[in-house]
Amino acid sequence: MAKPCKNSLAFPDDAFAARVLRWYDLHGRHDLPWQVSCAYRRWVSEIMLQQTTVAAVIPYFMRFMERFPTIDALSEAPVADVMAHWAGLGYYARARNLHAAARVVVRTLQGVWPQTVEGLSALPGIGRSTAGAIAVFAFAARAPILDANVRRILRRYHDEQGTGAAHTRRLWALAADHLPAQRVADYTQAIMDLGALVCRKTPDCPRCPLASDCAFTGAEPAVARTARRERSVAMLLAQRADGCVFLVRRPTRGVWGGLWSLPECPLADDAAFCLRQHGLEARACVLLAPFTHTLTHCTLHIQPIHAQGVVTTSPQPGGDDMMWYPLDQPAPGVPAPVGRLLTRLREIP
Repeated sequence: MAKPCKNSLAFPDDAFAARVLRWYDLHGRHDLPWQVSCAYRRWVSEIMLQQTTVAAVIPYFMRFMERFPTIDALSEAPVADVMAHWAGLGYYARARNLHAAARVVVRTLQGVWPQTVEGLSALPGIGRSTAGAIAVFAFAARAPILDANVRRILRRYHDEQGTGAAHTRRLWALAADHLPAQRVADYTQAIMDLGALVCRKTPDCPRCPLASDCAFTGAEPAVARTARRERSVAMLLAQRADGCVFLVRRPTRGVWGGLWSLPECPLADDAAFCLRQHGLEARACVLLAPFTHTLTHCTLHIQPIHAQGVVTTSPQPGGDDMMWYPLDQPAPGVPAPVGRLLTRLREIP
């Protein structure tokens, strides 16, 4: 198989983009709910799609659009409401940045969207590739993108090995040079789809329109991976006689920043002490079945503890960082494992 010349950036459309577009016309995704020329919908979808699959994003996107149909609605909403509608999607800084960017567009820019990559990149939470996608889809700009899917395709097709800034600059140059003269928006969606559906971590090369002159040999370069950290934690389901569960708001920064969660302690034996710190006392503490939750940076081993018949033994400080949550009400914004535990608690007779 002939290996493409890595140093030549003069690729005719038929060598790459035209084949990708022909594949897209037959096999690509054409009915995604954000495939409209609306900057707001495109922006929300691109932020949600950062490090998250299309299948996972679609139901969140639909609920988010129902609650926040316009950028004005999003900018006017409390950030806690935005976090509640993001809960379970992960990478929660994205939701805080989304809310902050909405306020910049509405309040500082008087509702006028930036239409260039540079202007979009100045908004919170929008990097160069996301800005390029929004500019292409919403404003018919001509700009490359370099998300994980496109990066993987270009690296394999051109045998572009390496790491670091110089490697990334070469990939950006290739991404820009492969842009077709027409149908840039279709091509942008097409190359993302090709990476998501065909040129995956384990590629389906026989289905790939680029296979005839792709330099990929089937072997990826070895990449050193940092071992995921392990952490154990006990989570307290402190429940009053009326069924309400005690929740605390997590700090804005850090894992699950700004979400409602359960009180935590390092060991199950510390449950009574942890309750006392919140001015609470339980009639009994029962261990529930432990489970594991995987985060990007660590694996959490969670031991749930059902604290039953909880009463208040000392005045609790005021403020909005703690609440008694009625289980028969819609859950506030909580992390996925906490939502799982609340569901489990509802099922306890």
